[in-house]
Amino acid sequence: MSRTRLVFSGSGGQGVVTAAILLAEAAVLRENLFAVQTQSYGAAARGGATRADVIISESKINYPMVNQPNILVCLTQEAYNKYAPIIRPGGLLLVDTHYVKIERKVEARQRELPMFDTVMEKIGRAVVFNICMLGTLIGLTGLVKPESILAVLQERLPNELIEINRQAFQSGWELAQASTRSPQSR
Repeated sequence: MSRTRLVFSGSGGQGVVTAAILLAEAAVLRENLFAVQTQSYGAAARGGATRADVIISESKINYPMVNQPNILVCLTQEAYNKYAPIIRPGGLLLVDTHYVKIERKVEARQRELPMFDTVMEKIGRAVVFNICMLGTLIGLTGLVKPESILAVLQERLPNELIEINRQAFQSGWELAQASTRSPQSR
């Protein structure tokens, strides 16, 4: 990886900004990479459109904005409709099947995975949907080591929330691993 540009998109309250921050911190603090993270919100804090950008690089980053991401994550239909056209050809588009229906063909690898449904089935709490998504992303890409994300979670969260977040991350990672072995998901 020389430089990876990511856009996490969804709705306020889904934790896309938190997931982006966790990824950037893991890259910098645990993997000795360079990273920047920026975010933007819609008119409403909860329920409005949310976007968080992350750039991870082996060298210094001079411009913090992402115009054409290598990786685009869409957790709502609105986010998909708005951001699908900006993905870099050959990139990775990751969407949640509970909230997003792919309507157009983009020149990217498209992965439709049931991240929300997996969280609800295995954990029963939507609050960790973003961490499951992060586990799925790491499982598909290997951007950082899973241990790096888990270490950042351990440092940032109160003790009573660590286990549920670890389970959500692991569930997402396992979902990604299972999908790469499944011929129909490629």
